[in-house]
Amino acid sequence: MATTFANGFGPDGFDESNPVNIYRSHIAELLASVAQKSARDIYDRLSWTQTFDKGDLGLAVPSLRVPPKEAGATASKWGENFPESDLVEKPVVAGTFLQFFFKPQPLLKIIIPSILQRKTLYGANPKLGLRDESNPSKGRKRAIIEFSSPNIAKPFHAGHLRSTIIGGFLSNVHSAAGWDVVRINYLGDWGRQFGLLAIAFDQYGSEEKLQKDPIGHLFDIYVEINKVSKPEEDEIKEKKEELKIASESGKDSAALTKDIEALESKSVNEKARHYFKRMEDGDETALAIWRRFRDLSIERYKKTYARLNIEFDYYSGESQVEMDRMDRAAQQLEETGVSEPSAGAVIVDLTKNPKTKKLGKALVRKRDGSTLYLTRDIGEAVKREELYHPDKMVYVVASQQDLHLAQLFKILELMGHQELAAKCQHINFGMVQGMSTRKGTVKFLDDILRDVGEKMHEVMQKNQAKYEQVADPRQTADTLGITAVMVQDMMGKRINGYEFSLERMTSFEGDTGPYLQYAHARLCSITRKAGLSEEDLGSADLSLLQEPHAINLVRALASWPDVVQNTLKTQEPVTVLSYLFKMTHMLSSSYDVLKVVGSEPEIKKARMALYEAARQVLNNGMKLLGLSPVERSVEGTCTKIRFADMDRM
Repeated sequence: MATTFANGFGPDGFDESNPVNIYRSHIAELLASVAQKSARDIYDRLSWTQTFDKGDLGLAVPSLRVPPKEAGATASKWGENFPESDLVEKPVVAGTFLQFFFKPQPLLKIIIPSILQRKTLYGANPKLGLRDESNPSKGRKRAIIEFSSPNIAKPFHAGHLRSTIIGGFLSNVHSAAGWDVVRINYLGDWGRQFGLLAIAFDQYGSEEKLQKDPIGHLFDIYVEINKVSKPEEDEIKEKKEELKIASESGKDSAALTKDIEALESKSVNEKARHYFKRMEDGDETALAIWRRFRDLSIERYKKTYARLNIEFDYYSGESQVEMDRMDRAAQQLEETGVSEPSAGAVIVDLTKNPKTKKLGKALVRKRDGSTLYLTRDIGEAVKREELYHPDKMVYVVASQQDLHLAQLFKILELMGHQELAAKCQHINFGMVQGMSTRKGTVKFLDDILRDVGEKMHEVMQKNQAKYEQVADPRQTADTLGITAVMVQDMMGKRINGYEFSLERMTSFEGDTGPYLQYAHARLCSITRKAGLSEEDLGSADLSLLQEPHAINLVRALASWPDVVQNTLKTQEPVTVLSYLFKMTHMLSSSYDVLKVVGSEPEIKKARMALYEAARQVLNNGMKLLGLSPVERSVEGTCTKIRFADMDRM
């Protein structure tokens, strides 16, 4: 066998995080001598195949700067002259591609021990997060990830769920890749609505209800006050339409103007504006009520986040952007010529440049002199740069804000913050349809999780024998319910929205969250019944794993580190989810072939080493998604969840 790169783990030296790099290095060096190409170039172009019938790694010959007309003949020549190897078979030539198949026995002896030794670290690659891989002393790259960002005193509903799940997942993936991740929750915690809320609490508030369920109670009174303010605003709007018609026709409109002024002066919204003005002016009484609402809401949010395995390093918000930062942003926009006056307001006209024409015109300051979200967001972005010095600043925000964030990034660049703008990235997603806030028809996330958990508990109770084996059945039911909701949300690509449906979320049909949990619980059950120690598994004779089911499962497990690395590029939870479902399907088809109970002792050890490696990868993948793997589950309603199968293992 030819000599590989240093220690056989890649052209840059030892890399225990991904054992398949042994194969990449090996293939690259052997092929380099045949192709007269750089081993580094070959290594970088070896990629996983879509299906195992096309090999374990593939190489597109044209990618090595081989002219298209010569690529087929060159592929045949390289394949024919590829040296004999202890690790890989002779490559299969498929047109202009070379398909490399790993030899089973070396693969088993490399992959399974690697997983059993690295455990939760298998798939993680801390090197990817280094600023300079050749000099770790330069430190790790830092990513600021802003996600979730609900509005204070409004419910955390399913519409917020997408940002929370995606942001938590991206945080986990970057952490697995060695990045220093700063998780920020940028709350909607400032504005006229807080004046409205203070008035509502004065009229409808209950101290007892506020203490018991702050967000729910604040939401209830928010809905009540809107029932009052909405008709008032409708009447004012109607009067203004009448005024417009009267003015255009030259009629005397003095009385109508007076009526409008009287309506506005006594309206709830006008009182809310005055209250918020007190907050802006630093009125301590007004601010004390606002802080109380904010603090109580955050404490309640934290409990919900804990159920979803989410933590934040910093609870920021609109209120935390200092006024002088916004003023400086507006001043800088003016001084750099980026902004301009327009009909009494101030705008940034991006249509003047053909390259940014599609971004339209962004309003910076209203005619009344008040600033908008844009100056606040500019101030916050600059503040984060100064505080954290990030290498990447990610905004996990719905696609409805595509234009706003594109304008923000471009304006930062035009203002002179080119480096900062280059670091900014918008991770968008489609919306959950069927939600509403103002009308009171919103579905609270806590209520959703409770309902799904209760349904899971009912399912568990149908198998009383198994139910009694679960230490904390209600907690397990809650975990299964949360898994059902989260997996349903991650099933498609981020940009695809979906209609909110409790029935679909709780369905056991097809690939679901409960099925993943069942797969993990089943592997745990096999482990318990086998009664083998870590030492037993470590001494297993893996050459006894001869069956195609075992070999193909190990081929799948070998690809997990690359799946994690690829997810850094796709930034899609479904990349991981698809892999886990594919792997668990392979597991399911293996159980009847690779029995543990009743097999010979040495075969039992080898198969258990394989199953433990599979359980570890499944566990790692579920945790990367933000799920909490359960060790015991109970029979479900779909045919896939059958504990009779478990008893045969």
